[in-house]
Amino acid sequence: MPPLIAKASRREFLRGAALAATGLTVPHLIPSGVLATKDQPGANEKVGVAGVGIGRQGSAVLAQALKARGARFVAIADVNLPRAQKTAEKYQGEAFQDYRRILDRKDVDAIITATPEHWRALICISACQAQKDIYAEKPMTLTIREGRLMVEAVRKYKRVFQVGSQQRSMPIDQRGCTFIRSGGLGKVQKVQYWNYPSPWEYGLTGQPVPDGLDWDMWCGPTEVVPYHPELYIPRGKPGWLSFRPYSGGEFTGWGAHGLDMVQYALGMDSSGPIEIWTEGPKFTRLMYTKSEPISRGNAITNKPNVFFRYANGVVLEPVAKAPQFGAVFFGEKGRMSIDRDSVSSDPPELARAAIEGALRGDSHVQNWLDCIRTRQKPNADVEIGHRSATVCHLGNIARWIGNKLHWDPVKETFADDAEANSHLDRNRRKPYVLPEQI
Repeated sequence: MPPLIAKASRREFLRGAALAATGLTVPHLIPSGVLATKDQPGANEKVGVAGVGIGRQGSAVLAQALKARGARFVAIADVNLPRAQKTAEKYQGEAFQDYRRILDRKDVDAIITATPEHWRALICISACQAQKDIYAEKPMTLTIREGRLMVEAVRKYKRVFQVGSQQRSMPIDQRGCTFIRSGGLGKVQKVQYWNYPSPWEYGLTGQPVPDGLDWDMWCGPTEVVPYHPELYIPRGKPGWLSFRPYSGGEFTGWGAHGLDMVQYALGMDSSGPIEIWTEGPKFTRLMYTKSEPISRGNAITNKPNVFFRYANGVVLEPVAKAPQFGAVFFGEKGRMSIDRDSVSSDPPELARAAIEGALRGDSHVQNWLDCIRTRQKPNADVEIGHRSATVCHLGNIARWIGNKLHWDPVKETFADDAEANSHLDRNRRKPYVLPEQI
């Protein structure tokens, strides 16, 4: 480990010199979290932030970071070089097409990454090895195995990793989940969640690749397929968020928010369900061969219904009408609905007791920046993001397999089901493979 280096202000230096002149000893009792090292900024320094794969959602997060206390823009990398150059010009930094140029820079303390899900694990693990702190969009992973490796990398390299599940930093949602977890509803009997659709297959006809876009690198760990604008964008007609192998569909897209609130409220941030099963018609593997809205695909791929059971007996059941960003919790004393920045209940006094005095809004990015200085775990730490994404992945796997699955949240494997276990990870195209040594 490198020695800790405390950077004193001019006022502190002069005060110390004055005390030294009198013969008095100057104690230096400085908490380690506020000291600068070669791998972390000090308490009074601005965090050097860079973007990796910054598009629709990432641009908003980057803007929040640069408006927050104590961040400065350094550079951006994006396979779409013209887009990167535009952002770099706006914030007066440098632009690159290869994210490894970002990780090589000593003036970059942390990265914000919002790439498609098929890229996220490799970038985040590499960033940990380069001693960068990370803000990564949700869902955190494309596979369950990726999530565990990312947790291992964050812990090994002592990184601050915030997952973009911003409801974790919304006081209303925090109060609601804490109220349920602390027994405010009595024993929770069941939870209803929104019936999230699974992804479908890509079969769009190829179109010319735009100038400045490295399409081979965009495909990255996946097989190279013909370019189409409706694959390149996240949401559209339909966008990559609806296609395998780039995403888990809306089960991971919206589910990473709603099921994260379930995990939070049930106190399962380091665990998960133990049984998953389906009810209804067999899953249909749908292929999109032309541009069209997501409505048809979602209506087909939200079947069969997926149920989860936790070890404490709580059952999650899908319904057509439930909070898209949360869930409805049924307990001995009543029911409570948690959504984004919103809590309601029957009887109403339960919600009033839960959120009295709480303010609306979130400080998720600021929480991340503050934790970079203190080296504390942020509100949506990597383990939390991994566990919440795992619930989403389990739902997709249950649809694809069609059998009742028995999940071990400690070993993170299915019991006696080789087919289900084959979905825990995926093949990756060289050279875009994960490092052999985390």
